[in-house]
Amino acid sequence: MAVSADHLRALFVQTPVVLAGNAVGVALTAAIFWGPAGPRQVLTWVAVFAVLWTARFAHWWRFRSANETSDVVLEGWRSSWSVLAVGLGAGWGLAVWTFWPYGEPYRKIALILVVYSYCLGSVQLLSTQPRVFLAFLGAVLAPTIVRIATDDTQPWHTELAAILALLFAVTWMMGRTYAGALNQAIELKARTDTLAAQLQVETAQAEAARREAEAANRSKTQFFAAASHDLRQPLHAMGLFAEALRQRSKDPEVAGLVNSINESVDALEGLFGELLDITRLDAGTVPVNPAPVLLGDLFARLRLHFEPTAFEKGLALTFHGARHVAHADPVALERILRNLLSNAIRYTQDGGVLVSCRPRGGELLLQVWDSGAGIAEADLPRIFEEFFQVQGSRPLEARQRKGLGLGLSIVRRLAGLIGTEVRVRSRPGAGTVFSFNVPVGVMPAQGAVSESAAAPVPAWSLQGRRIVVVEDEPAVREGLAVLLQAWGAQVVDFESLAALQAWLDGPEAQAPDVAIADYRLGDGTDGLQALALLRARFAGRQVPAIVISGSTMGGLEREAQAHDFHLLLKPVLPNKLRAMLGFKLKMR
Repeated sequence: MAVSADHLRALFVQTPVVLAGNAVGVALTAAIFWGPAGPRQVLTWVAVFAVLWTARFAHWWRFRSANETSDVVLEGWRSSWSVLAVGLGAGWGLAVWTFWPYGEPYRKIALILVVYSYCLGSVQLLSTQPRVFLAFLGAVLAPTIVRIATDDTQPWHTELAAILALLFAVTWMMGRTYAGALNQAIELKARTDTLAAQLQVETAQAEAARREAEAANRSKTQFFAAASHDLRQPLHAMGLFAEALRQRSKDPEVAGLVNSINESVDALEGLFGELLDITRLDAGTVPVNPAPVLLGDLFARLRLHFEPTAFEKGLALTFHGARHVAHADPVALERILRNLLSNAIRYTQDGGVLVSCRPRGGELLLQVWDSGAGIAEADLPRIFEEFFQVQGSRPLEARQRKGLGLGLSIVRRLAGLIGTEVRVRSRPGAGTVFSFNVPVGVMPAQGAVSESAAAPVPAWSLQGRRIVVVEDEPAVREGLAVLLQAWGAQVVDFESLAALQAWLDGPEAQAPDVAIADYRLGDGTDGLQALALLRARFAGRQVPAIVISGSTMGGLEREAQAHDFHLLLKPVLPNKLRAMLGFKLKMR
């Protein structure tokens, strides 16, 4: 049968130990029978055994330098190894045949013990090769049994020969049993190696699949971000043109159409935001950087964003607890409150919405209350599931049917990121309250925050106000200019930093009351560079600034604080832009 290189190497690796043991046995046997048998007989046997021993040693030495692993070569090495192993066993059979007639009984018993010890030692080494093992036992024990059985000088020779024959059979059975167990162990090891190799392959495949999935998630996030930005541009322009149309037409039907357009644009903006948020959360690319959050500043931004919408619906939007400071990721905390506020205003028809903060158990308890339709008890466990929307008893308005049902799912995931849990209580017909806890923060060195962080309500006219617009998208730039002019403003618009710089270098340049710039301009430039040019040119006057971006990937809020501007995300509905302009111009 074929033999593997590993199996043959395992046989040869034991050869030095076997040869050393045989050398010890030869020395012991020679010492026992040196006197009774005489030096001549002992040296003759030692010489024969030395030849066999040397041949096996030379065979082992040659194998160490052999590198061929073909089946034919390996089979040749095993055959020669087997012959030499049996030959060494025959040397011990010759020892019994030669020395048995000499010496006292105890010397004979010592000889039998030495010889049989080598039979036992061969069990582990030779039992996996049944024929070689049988030949070895025969070469050792057959001469021994025959020599003792034919010795008539000893009265117990027959019984001893029978005992040795029985030991022959027992040793053979031991070898077969050991060989079976060893073969099973080898099979199990081979199976384990196969499974380990298979597991390694599957682990590598799983790791590759994980990396591919992460790369796909990153690509998906980048795609949604780019698509969101590009799709927001025409929506932004459409909203501006629609409002400009309302300003120029007194027809009630046109006003109704403009309202519908604005509602559709607002709904689409919400869909883009939800899809991008859920994509970023799935991809695990939302950074969490806890820091002190002045709730007064946060409430002021929320009021500025949502007050026009609440006013349109006749709802009272109230904030309590603005003096507190929370310790949480500012972006995630604001996004949670924005989503909860958006839902509260959307599903409330009468009354109002309250955002409150108060100390509770060493933390701050933030709550968003509304007096809306409420949520049925059976629906409460499912409201945080993706794509689930509560079906109330009253028909929903058009804008309410355009959501994807992702807002509260995003809230739950963001809350998990900052280490809190959003809870809900509701009573149908009476309203709903969402609650969550955040750690208390430390007041920054700037000073306290006013409890009434209210943004002023903007005026409806920009008569006499000068506004600079920097926007590289022609449709958006034109729509923005038309709308601002319809509100009475004097507008100077530019498509690039180069055009702005040329105007600033000319004599007609005058300090604007407000600057509006798109964040992403052409040729790798951005709106922050435009603001820097304006403020450098009119260093003697403060230039309030609004930056409009189509990207919701985050990070711009920190730039807004660093560069002193307010951020609006496309598509910007006219009422939001009007509210922001009023805030920047401090118009009541």
